Amino acid sequence: MISTGDMKRGATIELDGRVWQVLEFEHIKMGRGSAQMRMKMRDVRRGDIVEKTFQAGEKWPRVRVERVAMQFSYADGDIMYFMNTETYDQVPVGADLMKPLLGYLKENTRCSFKLAEGKVIAVALPQHMIFQVVETTPWVKGSTAAGGNKPAKLDTGITIQVPVYLGQGEWVRVHTATGEYVDRAKGPEG
Repeated sequence: MISTGDMKRGATIELDGRVWQVLEFEHIKMGRGSAQMRMKMRDVRRGDIVEKTFQAGEKWPRVRVERVAMQFSYADGDIMYFMNTETYDQVPVGADLMKPLLGYLKENTRCSFKLAEGKVIAVALPQHMIFQVVETTPWVKGSTAAGGNKPAKLDTGITIQVPVYLGQGEWVRVHTATGEYVDRAKGPEG
């Protein structure tokens, strides 16, 4: 059981026969009334997002969440297929869950999945990944004196800001959570 006092972002609970993942929560203390907690939750099966308010001290059954290592295999329309690296089972995932990660997804990328009742509730990429710059404006000698950045299109199709001295064909390390350039890389191996 998990109570309002033990609540954490990302916790998975059972409420009214449905499995919910807590996205956000806040404790509310009214002047004379009892304390309450407002939670924003996502239904794991349907994807619905709701906000509900509960009395302090309320408890719910905790749903077991397991972490599984997966590897991206291929995309077929709006469905992405991942392979469980232990069982070699293919797991389809809808593009709606993968939307913020699509620009970083490459074949054979290893990911970490969170599963609740066998359903994917979250996907995490490696913190840093390596990409090739396929399109950017050429470097002009002397332009590094002022510093600055310029846009560069990567081999997955996303555009990020890179230092002005980087050219087409170079490899860069990118922070996948922020989409920011980290440093130069030596190629796909890093």
